[in-house]
Amino acid sequence: MTDKRALIIGGGIGGLTAAVALRQRGVPVLVIERDPQWSVEGVGITQQSNVVRAVAELGIVADYVDAGFGYAAVEAYAPDGALVARVPSPQLAPPWPPNIGIARPALNRVLGEAARSRGAEVRLGVTAERIADEGDQVRVRFSDGAEECFAFVVGADGLGSQVRRQFFLEAPPPRYAGQVVWRYNLPRPADMDCLRTYNGPTGVGLAPMNEQTMYMFLVTVEPEGKVAQEGLAAAMRSRLANCAPAIRALGDQITDDAGVVYRPLHTVLVEGTWHRGRVVLLGDAAHATTPHLGQGAGMAIEDSLVLAEEVARHADPRDAFAAYHARRAPRCGYIVENSLAICRGQQGLGEPVDMGRAAAEMFQVVAQPL
Repeated sequence: MTDKRALIIGGGIGGLTAAVALRQRGVPVLVIERDPQWSVEGVGITQQSNVVRAVAELGIVADYVDAGFGYAAVEAYAPDGALVARVPSPQLAPPWPPNIGIARPALNRVLGEAARSRGAEVRLGVTAERIADEGDQVRVRFSDGAEECFAFVVGADGLGSQVRRQFFLEAPPPRYAGQVVWRYNLPRPADMDCLRTYNGPTGVGLAPMNEQTMYMFLVTVEPEGKVAQEGLAAAMRSRLANCAPAIRALGDQITDDAGVVYRPLHTVLVEGTWHRGRVVLLGDAAHATTPHLGQGAGMAIEDSLVLAEEVARHADPRDAFAAYHARRAPRCGYIVENSLAICRGQQGLGEPVDMGRAAAEMFQVVAQPL
């Protein structure tokens, strides 16, 4: 099916990679994004070998690698800061590095330029006010007053998905996982050539994003609810009191409240198929995960490739969506459930999870073909 237009709701990682993948197969695409500034969090994201492989299949891996920092190992440190192990990462898309750390704005720029250069139309500051599946097409009225028809609609609109709320009435709302993640950008030491993780009462990581910058992330148990931006830097520093000396020293550089990204962790896993008629979900809209296995964005990128492949194989998008779900649901469900198990274990709400074993098993799962 390459002669009919698709609407993608959401201009984030999943929506833009879906646009690139669909354009690879000749499908006309319109992406709408509610944010007129197309802004994203200024901190980074780490992406593992299966994601690098997927981006290579999208044909944009050179720009992607140039915009980030490639690395080939993960280092684990004891609570006192001693190096415990340096574990090589599997390389699934040689000659490209096994892992990439990249700033989210840089990733968004690479994906946005790739989508537009391949012919996708992108409209910013626009939402879908009404989505009506008419059986042979989907009629959409936009917030700017326009009304257009599409062969199918992709809901890539994230955790709070409007599309999920409208078409999947039986789906539960996002569930708070009991933890939050804190992130802050810092200068990258010249000798830092990989992801570093620190064990202890508070789990902390340092991830390179480019030659100049890394970001610190830590996961803590916090009450549910919003927090004021004022005072976040001091609050983040206070969470590092029991960490390794090197981490506490880095904490002294956390001084800018506006630079702290504080995100409560929620999960969603839509049971059953991820489509209703000609409307389908992708990424966090269907299967939002906590970050404990580092695969949230990776699952959205893989979704995009599989969705585009199945759309190209089937004349009817509903058949394509059923095949897409059959291929993706087991892997995405595995990531959501096992990430949540780690999260619950860290809170004493379940059995503690051996992170080394969990990561090794996860790599075996995601190394399998899509």
